[in-house]
Amino acid sequence: MPTPDLTGLHWQDKISHPAQMGGIETSVIDNGPGRGTRIAWINTGTGFRYKVVVDRGMDIADAFYNQYGLAWISHVGIVSPQPFSNKGIDWLRTFTGGLLTTCGLSHVGGPENDEHGERGLHGHIANQPAEIVAISQPDPLRGIMTFSLTGLVKETKPFGPSLELRRTLSGTLGKAELVIHDEITNRGNTPAPHMLLYHFNFGWPLVDAGTQINWDGSWTTRKGDQNGTIFRPGNDFKTCPPPLGSHLGSGEEVAFINPGETNGISSCGLYNPALKLGVTLKFNKSELPWLTNWQHWGKNEYVTGLEPGTHPPIGQAAARQNGSLAWIEPGETKSYQLTLEVKENGS
Repeated sequence: MPTPDLTGLHWQDKISHPAQMGGIETSVIDNGPGRGTRIAWINTGTGFRYKVVVDRGMDIADAFYNQYGLAWISHVGIVSPQPFSNKGIDWLRTFTGGLLTTCGLSHVGGPENDEHGERGLHGHIANQPAEIVAISQPDPLRGIMTFSLTGLVKETKPFGPSLELRRTLSGTLGKAELVIHDEITNRGNTPAPHMLLYHFNFGWPLVDAGTQINWDGSWTTRKGDQNGTIFRPGNDFKTCPPPLGSHLGSGEEVAFINPGETNGISSCGLYNPALKLGVTLKFNKSELPWLTNWQHWGKNEYVTGLEPGTHPPIGQAAARQNGSLAWIEPGETKSYQLTLEVKENGS
């Protein structure tokens, strides 16, 4: 199916409203466990469209290219924010999956408890509502083809730590891409520990038996070896299998990857040869030096995750121990940028 040429002049004198081509539409879910949750549908005008869950850290749930779903949606679906789902593995009770769930901002990994405090699975930020501070709509008649949505999400409490995420999701009419620009600022008065992971979750029909998983770099399993059931030398762990009986329930396997880079940019992605459809995710290696590949091939829970991060999901305690834990000084801002592109015919 050809992509409409929205960057050319074919639309001139033929549209009454920019929404005929694309843009941002905000609304509120009025039914089910997500009732009252603010969302924003973003339409790039190319067949690529996605749903931002404003009240869940500005993360992204549904994502489509034409008739094809790109994201895995868990049994949970969209749930209203639960800011106190921060004990043990309670985070899973509100885990939508979706195209993107952000993990952090100070802890990425399993639950743990030490002299520095108690930390639940994958941190707080995905259960925090955002304050929308800017919506910029496209206006083709004025020559404006770009659009953006910016929100502030806070992970804070009195006496600290106090981290603020300023997230801008942007794109251009006629381009099947999403640009994520994040700025994380320490608004407190003491140094704050910092870990961040972008949990991209891809599902059927993009992910199917035979879909290719694309990444390069050295890797280990979560145990720090190469002796996994899937992730082991000689096994084709970059081709998606059919659902596996061994992945019923909590069965899964994870690789921690030191990704390759070209001119400072690392990339990964998926390509479904049957659909001739793929996605590519690009990020700055200096900002996000790690990539995690999560594979969970359960029946009716069929998903793979590609997850750039400041760390693999080892937890704050392990990062302290091995000296890799990052810190943000009072008033300091750290910036991150990722670009997701949808591609037809492997182009």
